[in-house]
Amino acid sequence: MAFGDYFARHRIATAAAAPAVLGIAAIVAASWTLTATTSKTADPQLTASVTECHDMVTISVAGRNDSPQSGTTKLLVDANGNELPAAQADDYHSQWVDPVVNAPNGAVNPGSYSAVYISYPANLSTYEDAVNTGVANTEKVMEQISAACPNTKYSIVGYSEGSDVVRRVAMQIGNQQAGQNGKYGIVDPNTVLGVVILADSGRSAGEGPFPGAKDPFSNPDGYDVKYQNGTTPISGQGALPGNAGGFGALNGKIASFCSDGDLTCAAPQNISLLQLAVNVGRQVNADALQNDGLNPTTGMDVAVALGRITMAAFADIASQPNWMASNETFLQVLLKVSDPNYKPGSDQPAPAPADSIQATSLSPLAFLPQKVFNEVVGLIVTNQNTIPVLLNDPYNLTLGPNGTGHHFDYWRDSDPNNGKPLTSAEYAAAWLTQLAKQAQAGITTTTTTQPAPNVERAALKGSATPTTDPSKTTTTTTTTPGATTTDPNTTTKPDTTTTKPGAAKDPKDVASVVPQPTTTTVTTTPTTTTHAPAPTTTVPTTTDPTTTTDPTTTVAPTTTTAPATTTTTPTTTVAPTTTAKAN
Repeated sequence: MAFGDYFARHRIATAAAAPAVLGIAAIVAASWTLTATTSKTADPQLTASVTECHDMVTISVAGRNDSPQSGTTKLLVDANGNELPAAQADDYHSQWVDPVVNAPNGAVNPGSYSAVYISYPANLSTYEDAVNTGVANTEKVMEQISAACPNTKYSIVGYSEGSDVVRRVAMQIGNQQAGQNGKYGIVDPNTVLGVVILADSGRSAGEGPFPGAKDPFSNPDGYDVKYQNGTTPISGQGALPGNAGGFGALNGKIASFCSDGDLTCAAPQNISLLQLAVNVGRQVNADALQNDGLNPTTGMDVAVALGRITMAAFADIASQPNWMASNETFLQVLLKVSDPNYKPGSDQPAPAPADSIQATSLSPLAFLPQKVFNEVVGLIVTNQNTIPVLLNDPYNLTLGPNGTGHHFDYWRDSDPNNGKPLTSAEYAAAWLTQLAKQAQAGITTTTTTQPAPNVERAALKGSATPTTDPSKTTTTTTTTPGATTTDPNTTTKPDTTTTKPGAAKDPKDVASVVPQPTTTTVTTTPTTTTHAPAPTTTVPTTTDPTTTTDPTTTVAPTTTTAPATTTTTPTTTVAPTTTAKAN
């Protein structure tokens, strides 16, 4: 489809001045244009309270137009019965995120695991407002659950627009400093066992899918199943580079997945004009712009945003002594101040060195020729990939109809012939399932330079809480990375069929798509022999927000009794059952 036809179809061809014409919707604003999924309609009443504790809770943030809303979905309540911006996964369904966050169900005891969806605007009326609200709501829900259930552990999952929410939340949690009382403002980073970010818009160039892990291209710390072979990174970087950064104490617990061709996380470098357009798009009503085209209201909205950015650019230049003598270009200033997170006075370049002639005696106009030259060269060099991106129809490339765009690859990107047996969604589901089992057993994953052993204890039937009572039935397992766990009476092999989101699979076929470590069960005589393990104690490391340090976790000595035979069954991952159409 021709680029002009694309703009005509989406009614935003004339919707903006120079920056916007170069692709506001084409790169990122449109990249979160997921059609609203049909949620399970429920009476507008409140449901479960945070006081109903679980061993692990997955906090889920779905994409655009895919979020529970007050008045149409049963919402969670706090300890005092007040409505919270979240709904249980039983009361709200996301066709994309459900297969990941619901995977642990059935693999652990009833009541041990729960997943909730965060309620937030999930629109592009003002992108930054929507994401900031999502961040605040996520942190509020986690704080309330932690206050009511201090022993609960968490995983966090985000997709599309929700991935931006989750990245920001994870960075804030991981880079917290404990107060004088030893408590954290949100939750203790040690209680967050894993974070999954699908289509990570803050991803850095050259970054592997597991930032901060010992094997950043292979697996997160503590989970020895390989995601893929090789160490070649996905090309490009996230479309919101201003959101990049380390995860502090959560490094090694992050799975940041990106599909090559998904411009939300794999945008080419040197597209500065498009990046400027993206920054403008984050500050205007892109929903109205897409739906109504250019009219007095949307035109004024764009004009106000452009005027605000221009004034901020001049103010930034005025604050820098001898700016004309510096190498910073006006385009660089615009990129800096157009970021919605820009703060005046931040990221100032080094002052220009004084000339042999005193700066007070030399007119700024003397630097004009060199400044113009720098602007021209900078414009060319920093936009080497702008034209190629536009000519490749970025909207269809990322959000092709019927889920054909690369933004939906995470449910079909397996490549068994090249060392990638699972899709990104299936891998995330398998990882969350192991984390839920560990949370039930009271095992905390330690992120260190060496992945922790993949040790699980079998689920205790009829118990919703973890226990370390030696009289209870437990199972000690040994693991072989990459092997498949099977039931003794069932022979299964991984499903290597590439399936688009929405293509239903027979449950018998999907039961084995997630390869788990081989489990060896220890069988003893009825007489119980208690083995006293050697306690392992590691002193936690305090993490400075400006550095990347993986803290360790203190693991209390436990007593394990080898009982009668217990068999661990494989995890079942269910693919999405419907396909959404992009707007």
